[in-house]
Amino acid sequence: MNLKYISKLAFSALSLVLVFGKTNAQVVIGNTQTNGSESNNIVTAVPFLLITPDARSGAMGDAGVAVTGDVNSASINASKLAFLDKPYGFSVSYSPWLKSLVPDINLAYLSGFYKLDDRNTIGASLRYFSLGSIQLTDVNQQDLGISNPNELALDFSFARSFGEEFSLGSSLRYIYSNLASGQFASSGQVHGGNAVAVDVSGLYKTATTLFGKETVLSAGANISNIGTKMSYSDGGESFFLPTNFKIGGASTFVVDEFSTFTLAVDFNKLLVPTQPIYDSNNTIVSGKDPNRSVPAGIFGSFNDAPGGFSEEIKEVGISTGLEYWYNQQFALRAGYNYQSPMKGDSRYFTLGLGLKYNVFNIDFSYLLANAQTSPLANTLRFGLLFNFGDKKIVKQ
Repeated sequence: MNLKYISKLAFSALSLVLVFGKTNAQVVIGNTQTNGSESNNIVTAVPFLLITPDARSGAMGDAGVAVTGDVNSASINASKLAFLDKPYGFSVSYSPWLKSLVPDINLAYLSGFYKLDDRNTIGASLRYFSLGSIQLTDVNQQDLGISNPNELALDFSFARSFGEEFSLGSSLRYIYSNLASGQFASSGQVHGGNAVAVDVSGLYKTATTLFGKETVLSAGANISNIGTKMSYSDGGESFFLPTNFKIGGASTFVVDEFSTFTLAVDFNKLLVPTQPIYDSNNTIVSGKDPNRSVPAGIFGSFNDAPGGFSEEIKEVGISTGLEYWYNQQFALRAGYNYQSPMKGDSRYFTLGLGLKYNVFNIDFSYLLANAQTSPLANTLRFGLLFNFGDKKIVKQ
């Protein structure tokens, strides 16, 4: 099997054509990556790690690094776990993915937390991404059999509060990507990719008064997927993980005794090398060599775009979200997510609902986009959350 084909399959980008066996019909994925954005000159392995798995953040345009935490917090900012007011809980989330392109890709997410004491909280989660059934072919269109590629990430998180206003968190992540195991490339047998990564996050919040209303202002940041490169064959090329820097703020207004309203804004940037421009002799004519270490890739990601500073700015995505709670039992949510057309072109509106009853929460989100241009159009996310025990108070 051609190694170049395997590499493209590994991160579902750069004009990949997959054959799906359930209908015996060819489905052209084209330039779509598994996180739903279009291909661009930032290339990583396992882009599924950039998918927001929970329905609440999904309904707020994927914003949420600084909003009030819940059991799914480790997926966007683990430090928020420290401020949860129940002793323990768990959640299950599910989303059919890229349903406008293929029928059987899906993302499942299971998470849980446990408060060790008033300051310290631990958590664990499992992200499982299935690409359904795929008919593999080589560059000569010869049948290589049916495959069921899948990827997963297993996390262990820890968060600690420092009074009522500040917390820090971290997650240790094991990543496994089984996309074409057992096939052969020019460099040898293809195997599943393995990697280890960490997240580092923080949250600051403070109570104040704005516009005559009690208000909680918060700011959060998370650097995720700082880890080893991933390879799919012995001696083959290694790919960067999708190391991502997310920073944002949120304002929660207490409108009256029944209503609260939250406005959130997040900014995202991948901390991996931007691919340079090559001439016909494979010599770099603009940009920088992407073959570097992980630390060099992270720090160099702020000034390596071939187009200079103007292109670097285009690599920053924006997520905005709104959330309204009535009596802390019923929630309405909306949001908008923007990526530059040159850097993924993932632009869409989102809507969602939340319902809380006793220990039980249910969340639902729906993604609005042009079905003719966006592979994420009509994406649904569902989430069930359970929180148990009496409320705990964080000590100052």
